[in-house]
Amino acid sequence: MSAADSRAHPENSAGRGGAMNAGFPPWLHEGAKVFDPGVEREAIVQFIGEWQDPCTNRCFPNTVFLRPPSGGREWIANNPRALRKADR
Repeated sequence: MSAADSRAHPENSAGRGGAMNAGFPPWLHEGAKVFDPGVEREAIVQFIGEWQDPCTNRCFPNTVFLRPPSGGREWIANNPRALRKADR
């Protein structure tokens, strides 16, 4: 793969899960422990990237999926830019 091909590849150009292109801070990446003030819960980031709602077929380019640290039901952050680093 040439350098130009490498830069054009989505995984290489987007950074970790697309977070850098989305304007998210560098600490916000898959596996990061965060606090979601929208639901007042800590969570582990499961995925950052494009997601298509199966009900409406609308695409959301910078979706952040979260899951409680102890496991459980995943949710989508309503306001990903409001996420904060969780206290460790």
